Amino acid sequence: MECQLHVLSFLSEVDKCNSALVCASWSCLVRSGKLWRVADYSRRGVFHLGQEGLLVSNREFERWKAWVHHYTHHLISRGASLLTLKASFDLGDLCNKWGELLSHLLENVHCRDLSHLDLNWTFTLLEPLDLRVHTSSSSHQDNITKMDQVNNFQILLTRLVHSCPRITKMRLHFDWSETSVSLITQFQHLRILELKYFWVFKGVSPNTLQTLTKSLPNLKSLTLHVLVPLRNLGISYTLESLSLEFLDVSPSRGLVFSCLNLPALRELRAKKIVRGITLDRRTRLQIQSRWPCLYQVLREGTPKLQALNNERLLPNWKEQSYRELTSILQQSCYCLQHLDSWLW
Repeated sequence: MECQLHVLSFLSEVDKCNSALVCASWSCLVRSGKLWRVADYSRRGVFHLGQEGLLVSNREFERWKAWVHHYTHHLISRGASLLTLKASFDLGDLCNKWGELLSHLLENVHCRDLSHLDLNWTFTLLEPLDLRVHTSSSSHQDNITKMDQVNNFQILLTRLVHSCPRITKMRLHFDWSETSVSLITQFQHLRILELKYFWVFKGVSPNTLQTLTKSLPNLKSLTLHVLVPLRNLGISYTLESLSLEFLDVSPSRGLVFSCLNLPALRELRAKKIVRGITLDRRTRLQIQSRWPCLYQVLREGTPKLQALNNERLLPNWKEQSYRELTSILQQSCYCLQHLDSWLW
């Protein structure tokens, strides 16, 4: 039986269902939860229509919504034993209640061994075309929607903490609130983590970021999408982790490190992104004077670093800089030596 299940596991979901029609024996095999390891809500729509976040007719949206519910029922009825969950739903949508749907799925399938979570809780793949005229209070409504999104995300994250404690790989948008940080640090088996920005106006406090990395003892890879708000220009960050080997902050903007304590780090990716802000020389110098050079930060806090921005470092890089390293620092360091421009 195990051999038969292994062979059937290579089939697509549609082919698995078709194979159940062959005979009673195969029909019984296909009902095994071991054959249903992946819940992928993101494949339909994007694969069929070619891109994400489409506005569609109400009829098309209702068809897709019916598929989502049917797919959920299918996984539950098969007794799925999930290892992977991929989904993109606006959890602030109080009409369609996507958060309740995902919670219902987690309550009714075997997900104790779930290891991979890829969740975008900020928008739904397909949205019905809304022809209503929005009033001037739309910004206030946006704030309410953001609050609903965060609240429902935290409810779902709490469910995941209790139902899926063995997650090792996680990719999701993050709001950086104390509650969310407290919840995500309970996933003590996390090895790969990618956190995308939730809202451009939402800043990240240095203590919060430091707490996150210190509290995940098995974390090997971390990718951060952090947009530092203009009001927080001048703030610098500290990262501490005894286990982290790969760090990618190249998608971030304005993220400057004052201290790194990463004794196991082997690769770093960082990119200085011009934001189009014009500063007078005095203001610029006041801000930049607070920041140490990235080269000094790396020398002191990353003794095992071997690659910077996909470039292999020379063995003696800590003792003496060289032309290629200087060129990399020009692309990634915000200090006075490596950033001499009024345009940020």
